[in-house]
Amino acid sequence: MIPTLVIGLREGVEASLIVGIIAAFLNRNGRRDALRQMWIGVIAAVVLCLLIGIGLVALSKELPQQQQEGLETVIGAFAVTMVTFMILWMSKHARGMKKELEGAAAQALNTGSARALVVMAFLAVLREGFETAVFLISVIQNSTSVTSGTAGATIGILVAIAIGYGIYRGGVRLNLGRFFKITGLVLVLVAAGLAMTVFHTAHEAGWINFGQGQAVDLTWLVRPGTVLASLLTGVLGLQPTPTVVEAIVWLVYAIPMLAYVAWPRGQRRSAGKPAAAQAANGQPAANGQPAAGKPAPTSSSSAHA
Repeated sequence: MIPTLVIGLREGVEASLIVGIIAAFLNRNGRRDALRQMWIGVIAAVVLCLLIGIGLVALSKELPQQQQEGLETVIGAFAVTMVTFMILWMSKHARGMKKELEGAAAQALNTGSARALVVMAFLAVLREGFETAVFLISVIQNSTSVTSGTAGATIGILVAIAIGYGIYRGGVRLNLGRFFKITGLVLVLVAAGLAMTVFHTAHEAGWINFGQGQAVDLTWLVRPGTVLASLLTGVLGLQPTPTVVEAIVWLVYAIPMLAYVAWPRGQRRSAGKPAAAQAANGQPAANGQPAAGKPAPTSSSSAHA
């Protein structure tokens, strides 16, 4: 339930933010006509995402067992790729999202056409909805309880819609950087567990047959049927007896991604700033020399010479 709740909340907030910011901008500018057209695009995207999700589930049930494992592998790999891209992109653009969206909306209004706003809202919701559908299907298919997984996703999406409405009405102030960092850390662990599952289902489909020896025995921690086992398996993707390839995949994915998401943005920017730029901002260069074009300070002994 926790992984699907975080997925629904995270992806839902992204879509709600985009829609809420654009709707608030149009409302402030008195463009009710464009606002109505924007909602048409949002509704169309939601319906299309639901149809895609239903189609994927129906297709999976119609296939033989081995082909089902193959389809789950493909969906899982696609989900890991999408969520990785989303985490990396949002970690860079979360703080400036509102300014960028309002600038794009203003440009669309200046052209005299509201179609660009409809397309913008449609594509934003379609992207987030498609990511959500694929990711949730992959996680729920490998969860211990489909009911609890579905309930978690529903709760997350409803909370996200409430946050988006609050942003539209102006009563909610959300620290986007902190929110996306916390949810990003959780999603990295979920995606790492999903990557392990991808290699497991790929073996079941007959695609991967190397590295199938037992890596470690975690039955003392991940005891089937316990609440702790459900939490560790659902959130971290840990299995009682992971194989060598599954353990390697989890470590290779989780460690660098956790380091990237947890690393403070300010330190990352300053670490990559050239010495000349630091000197231009009044900071000493790394070699202790003054910046180019600035004379070295004159010592007191030289001044009296």
